[in-house]
Amino acid sequence: MAQQETLILTGMSGAGRSTVAHALEDLGWYVVDNLPPALLPALVSKGTGPQGKELAVVVDVRGGEFFDELTHALQELKGSNSAYRLVFLDATDQALVQRFESTRRPHPLQGKDRIVDGIARERVKLEDIRSQSDVAIDTSNLNVHQLEKRIGEIFGAGKLQGIRINVLSFGYKYGIPVDSDLVLDCRFIPNPHWDPELRPLTGLTSQVSNRVLTSDGVSEFVKDYVQLVHSMTQGYMREGKKYVTIAVGCTGGKHRSVAVTEEIARQLNDFGSEISAHPTHRDVGRE
Repeated sequence: MAQQETLILTGMSGAGRSTVAHALEDLGWYVVDNLPPALLPALVSKGTGPQGKELAVVVDVRGGEFFDELTHALQELKGSNSAYRLVFLDATDQALVQRFESTRRPHPLQGKDRIVDGIARERVKLEDIRSQSDVAIDTSNLNVHQLEKRIGEIFGAGKLQGIRINVLSFGYKYGIPVDSDLVLDCRFIPNPHWDPELRPLTGLTSQVSNRVLTSDGVSEFVKDYVQLVHSMTQGYMREGKKYVTIAVGCTGGKHRSVAVTEEIARQLNDFGSEISAHPTHRDVGRE
């Protein structure tokens, strides 16, 4: 019987670790918070928590000097072929500053300096860990409820079966999502923004969707791209990557990228249980 995977949850302070930990508990996971990394190998070897619950472990900078042992612990886990997923939560500096200011609490690494200084130190400390992550989630534009929903989509079954693909529309003028694995540029498609009747609508409406998807070459482009992504999924699975974010962009993230995102997710789900695709729209309603 295959060992069940343990989730190791880390990331930037203020990026939502507590929210994710509570969401996992609500989904039936057994969550261990602020575990010294030196104890990770022994805990992961158990595979499950009490009553056979799936196990998640939270590691963050509150562990002080213990956090520096995380890289060594991960190397030990890899060397023993232990089953685990490293989940990294991130957010922009601006979002993190706003969150710390709203709670009126200092950053753990701030000391006598500014919040931004603490954030900068933490980014340096976490740079290597982030590069090793299996799942990276950008929470900059997610409220608590949206983040809980995202966690439910990824880990709702309590086990990581098949490959889960988040197809995320965005607007280039607001920046490319930092947690993107693949980025698709839809700005070659004629923009419905210049049609006065379509301008106030979004790509979620049939009027805009039909205009976008029936533009010259778009149907073939989407079909070919979906086939390309599908051809990559087996390789992702072999490499142990079970969660992928495809960022689909247009200028404002309102028309073209939204329609294409919905269609890509629909076609990916047609492949059956091996792929679970979820469309999300970061910038709809932002204008």
